[in-house]
Order: sequence, then structure tokens, then C-alpha cells
Amino acid sequence: MELTSQEIQLFRHNGFIRFPTQLSKEHVEALKSAALKDIAEGVEPVARQDGRIIRISAVWQRGGIFQETITCNEILNPLESLLGSNIEFVLNRHNHIYLRDAGSTHSLELHRDVGHWSRTIATVLIYLEDTNLENGCTRVVPGSHHLPAFASLNDEKTQQIAANQAIPLPMPAGGLLAIDSMIIHSAGVNRTDRTRMSMTLGYHSPDELTWEDNPRRVLVRGERPYRGNDKPRE
Repeated sequence: MELTSQEIQLFRHNGFIRFPTQLSKEHVEALKSAALKDIAEGVEPVARQDGRIIRISAVWQRGGIFQETITCNEILNPLESLLGSNIEFVLNRHNHIYLRDAGSTHSLELHRDVGHWSRTIATVLIYLEDTNLENGCTRVVPGSHHLPAFASLNDEKTQQIAANQAIPLPMPAGGLLAIDSMIIHSAGVNRTDRTRMSMTLGYHSPDELTWEDNPRRVLVRGERPYRGNDKPRE
């Protein structure tokens, strides 16, 4: 379940890769059921649009199948090919499940998840329902993570260029898509009368220059090595 050297190079070059692994049908159904239960019961924290819940946040903190998914081998094994053997899960970026319907408007604009290459994370999108052109699959601008840090996406010309180069990425239920969070991307418009549910997770390797544990990060594989030059010599 590791990535090949060619797949790693494609991720570095294009800014995204479909993992060769995917979640089983049973796993997807268990995850959907838990998410829909929390939505029905309004378990906070949630985000609402027009009175209806469109997102449940802090999925790690919900435990159970959510944590099982975040730490599963189907994600961490290929992710290790990109991040190395030490992996942290980020609690304060992503860490949520979206339920998009025809009225959902969040994240439809092209955007970046982070503003600078030195702070980027590996985002893993888990699709809990088939996504396609009709129900608003993810769109990305290949290679756009190489554009200058803090490149403005607010001016009309840049938006038009990005929109003209964006490509859709249909994914099956259980499919796993990893993106460099500097890549320009967006959700698509759901033009159907059905939902489109997905889970968004953020990972990166531990900061080797930070000695203290960060309460907003959870070590999910390996260790937190410290390599600052002020480290006492053994």
C-alpha cells in the first residue's frame, strides 16, 4: 500500500494523487451512519446554512469510527510515502465532514487551504458517496502549488486563469484523494437532488525544531524527533 516512486513524483509535480487504496464499503457505511447520527442529533461543533447542518467539525474528538478512519492503514501507509514515518494529524485545520446538497455554497470559490509552502499540510479527502460532475466533485488546478506563496486569488484575472485550468476529479465512494494544501482547488456545485458527503483530514510530519508537544496536533504514527542544534549532545 506504499506509493511508487512514480506516484510520489506525480504528487510533487501535480499537487495531488489518488491513493491506490480505498475504504471498504462496510467502513464507508459505518462512517456515514455515525456522521448522519451526529447531524440528526446536532452534536456540536457544527456549521449551519439556512438552518440546516452542513458540516460536523472536530471529528477526531468524536472518537470511535472517526478516529479509526483517521488512523487507518489505508490512509497512513500511502501517506508515509509522502511524509515519512512520523505523522501528525492536525486538529485545527479540516478535521470535519461535509454534507453538501444543491443549496450548499461553502468552498465553491477557488482557494488555497494554506498560504505558504513552509506551512503546507497533506490534505486527504475521503469520499463517502460517489462524486461526479453532476453532484460537485472536487476541482483542482494541477501544479498550482508551485505558484508563489501568498499569490492573490482575489483579482478577476487570476480567478479567470485558475478557473480556465481547473479540472474535475470524480471519485468513488471510499476513494481517497491526497492534495498539497497549497494547490488551488474548490468544491463543485451539486446540481442533483441528492447529497454529496466527504471527510477532510489534514496531516503533516512533526516539526523537528519544536521541542514542546502541540495540543492541536495528534501523533498518529512514529515519533516526534527534535533536531534543533541546541539539543544537548549525547
